[in-house]
Amino acid sequence: MQEASTRDEAAPAVPSTPPPQAVPTPVPVSSLRVHTRVRHGMKRPHNWMQLVKFCAVGGSGYVGNLLVFAFCVGGVDTHHLVAATVAFVVAVNNNFWWNRHWTFGATDRHAGFQAARFFAVSITAFLFAASVLEVLVRLDVPEILAQAISIVAATPLNFVGNKMWSFGRSVPLR
Repeated sequence: MQEASTRDEAAPAVPSTPPPQAVPTPVPVSSLRVHTRVRHGMKRPHNWMQLVKFCAVGGSGYVGNLLVFAFCVGGVDTHHLVAATVAFVVAVNNNFWWNRHWTFGATDRHAGFQAARFFAVSITAFLFAASVLEVLVRLDVPEILAQAISIVAATPLNFVGNKMWSFGRSVPLR
């Protein structure tokens, strides 16, 4: 019994109030690393709706791209990379207008800055897609199928670039 009383005496006193804790200061979203911003963005339903709209716009551009590509490759007998470039130019203009006005609703921002950024992102995605196209054609994948696959492969790069940079809040107001 004496042991029990010794344990009670040796037990530390429970503080009546918890020790003060530092309150974390919020970090501005713009200063977070890209992968952290993407992870946070994936938790917002609004971003998923924008992705659906982006894919709908992209779907119309995709069909137009493939039709122009097929015409250039099959009808005019153009090299697949030249055909991909012509198809890109046709589709990218359509996609800019629809993404600016409908997908991202960014008409309150300066169109010139958006266009420059949109085309920079689109050209980057196009170069990636053209590389995929070339690899697939060299692996004997039919050209139209290779073009279809290459566009799909470049879509995530295109969406993230346009969402975060072309139509993001960093674009100046008019």
